[in-house]
Amino acid sequence: MRSFYHFIKTYRGEIKVTDEGRLAEWIFLDFDFPKHSTDYDEISSYLEWNSPFSEAASVFDRLWDIYKEHK
Repeated sequence: MRSFYHFIKTYRGEIKVTDEGRLAEWIFLDFDFPKHSTDYDEISSYLEWNSPFSEAASVFDRLWDIYKEHK
């Protein structure tokens, strides 16, 4: 099973800057992000304590739904 980290990397490098791309870039550059996790609660808690921008939690929730569909 692919981790959320590997899933979200597909949103990096977009020409048009989006919140999804911003979150993906931040996660990529954050060495402490739980890169091997497939657990919603673990990642959500991490973002709650280390949120890179105010909309990050809602962006994560949207992306998590897409991630679950493609697992």
